[in-house]
Amino acid sequence: MLSADSRRTETPNGVMTTLASPTQGQAGRAVWRVDARPGMEGPVHAFDAEVVWTWIGGAAVVELGGERYEVAAGDTMVLPADVSRRMFADPVRGFVSIVVAPPGTQVYNPGGVSEPDACDLAPKGTERVVPPWVR
Repeated sequence: MLSADSRRTETPNGVMTTLASPTQGQAGRAVWRVDARPGMEGPVHAFDAEVVWTWIGGAAVVELGGERYEVAAGDTMVLPADVSRRMFADPVRGFVSIVVAPPGTQVYNPGGVSEPDACDLAPKGTERVVPPWVR
């Protein structure tokens, strides 16, 4: 696949660029790049499948199941299914990551509570959605 064929989705927190997915390159996995804005504070959310994150630039703090982890370029985390998570980007550098998940992976709000300032792409209430960058 050529980079011109990648799909970009912009949210208030950053840009997700789909590198491969079932609808883009007929891949058996969804692979996307996250360019998180400096100081980004992501919403609390969970995925219904294991998701692998590799940081290739910047740094972040990942809250995963009540624990906090500091990550930076070169680090990889395997985030298990159905565990709440939240990410905080470095206030100066933000972060860049490559993420891999099974096709059709759904995101949802743990406890069915939406973030009050959630963007239009975020799940509402108990809804489960497949993010555009995973399709």
